[in-house]
Amino acid sequence: MHSVYARVNNISALLSSCVMGLLAAIALSSVVLSLFEAPLEGGQVLVKGVKVTHGRGRQYQYEHATVAFEIDADLTPLFNWNTKQLFLYLDAEYTNSKGVKNAVVIWDRIVRRREDAQIHVEGRQKYAFRDKTGFRDAAATYTLRYNVMPHVGALVYGAAGRTNGSVAFPALNSHNV
Repeated sequence: MHSVYARVNNISALLSSCVMGLLAAIALSSVVLSLFEAPLEGGQVLVKGVKVTHGRGRQYQYEHATVAFEIDADLTPLFNWNTKQLFLYLDAEYTNSKGVKNAVVIWDRIVRRREDAQIHVEGRQKYAFRDKTGFRDAAATYTLRYNVMPHVGALVYGAAGRTNGSVAFPALNSHNV
């Protein structure tokens, strides 16, 4: 005869196996469905102005860029039964005066509901945009990127919009130095 503990152990092992099988089926179906989805298009990123000023830290001097931008994007197609939330971020990709490629996140937002997925933002960057070597003779491409965080399955990354071409950094005024 089996004891009560052995029976509880057998039932809990069966239930946990069933739950794991169900989670694996959900994850596999979300990967298969993502293969058939069309890429998101139609988002726009417009840079209204860039201002470069001189800054001084404790150990070094740097140039600080202030970016005014406008974002318009409809991200509702990214929401489905398995979408928990979206992480949106605006990044600036540029090559500095020493030839080093950089990608800097200057703004982000978390979208948790489909009703909030139509994005229209006008404003400035949220995070500091600095470079020790300077922005001289550099131009940046601004891209609105997203990360779909599912309830179950792999993270999905993509781009929702970008600027048309590169936006040049203005020269640092000599009276700011």
